Amino acid sequence: MVKKRKKTCQIHVGPVCIGGAAPVSVQSMTKTDTRDARATLAQIHRLEEAGCEIIRVAVPDEAAAASLPAIVKNSRIPVIADIHFHHRLALKAIAAGVAGLRLNPGNIGSRQKIAAVLERARDRGISIRIGVNSGSLEKDIRKQYGGPTPEALVESALRSIELFEHRAFTSIKVSIKSPDVVTTVDAYRLLSRKTRYPLHIGITEAGTLFSGTIKSAVGLGILLSEGIGDTLRVSLSADPAEEVRAGFAILKALGLRQHGPEIISCPTCGRCQIDVVSLAREIETKLSSQRRPLKIAVMGCEVNGPGEAREADIGIAGSRNKGVLFKHGVIIRRCHKSDLLEEFYRELATLSEE
Repeated sequence: MVKKRKKTCQIHVGPVCIGGAAPVSVQSMTKTDTRDARATLAQIHRLEEAGCEIIRVAVPDEAAAASLPAIVKNSRIPVIADIHFHHRLALKAIAAGVAGLRLNPGNIGSRQKIAAVLERARDRGISIRIGVNSGSLEKDIRKQYGGPTPEALVESALRSIELFEHRAFTSIKVSIKSPDVVTTVDAYRLLSRKTRYPLHIGITEAGTLFSGTIKSAVGLGILLSEGIGDTLRVSLSADPAEEVRAGFAILKALGLRQHGPEIISCPTCGRCQIDVVSLAREIETKLSSQRRPLKIAVMGCEVNGPGEAREADIGIAGSRNKGVLFKHGVIIRRCHKSDLLEEFYRELATLSEE
């Protein structure tokens, strides 16, 4: 059972609301060289099509910062600048019109430098994510706790929150990430009890498309089911569009967001007489850009398939030479197996018009 979301303060990243009663938003990060504005925008536009709601870009140097005005101007979704080490890059990003910053105050430098960034961000009305990672803890905290324990991550986050609040800056969201699922989950549980700021959740450096999606689904699924998390990123060594699809799939599985089709397909067995795997993959790929929330079933057994997928809006099932098209468990048409996919798309178009 998914618990009711913890009520957090609400902030804005451009037009996107985070926290409060706002839906859990899905973010990603470009993997292009930010200095190449054209390539970065091309990737952002692909992510927009995939449903990405907030995009983050790395700003490692002055040349990357110089590309930000063009990127911000031509992105249809809010842009967050990811800054490490150099507070002047944060100031340049703010001047370029970004909707938010991601900072790790522990590596930005002196309190005076952080104060300068906070003052400028407040003047421009932009929010900041305090991003704490297990690999970049302050030395004294790492020494105190003997490593990046959940308690150490939370201590680092609370230290930064206190610094921001001392400067009367409260347009904050917080992340405390580790590649270890258990550490991350325990850290967010602890932080959730200690603050009302919205939480950006994720498993950092989760891994490749396969293993990283599994780790992220486990970790984020646990947190979201406990009502923890206001925005998320699935961090994968893969096409960033896969991060967006995985993020929405996790939210759909928990009933927290409705975004695009959900494919229900049987795992197949000795009774199966059609290539369920290929059919399901083909339908999923073809409909990957659709936003309408539909349940679509691809079943391998004409006898049991429709009944087992009764909750599907529309589906197909087949036997050796023929197949059936069904809606909500009721067979509406029979056809030759070779025509099954064409009949499915025809009926799907009719359903969309309805």
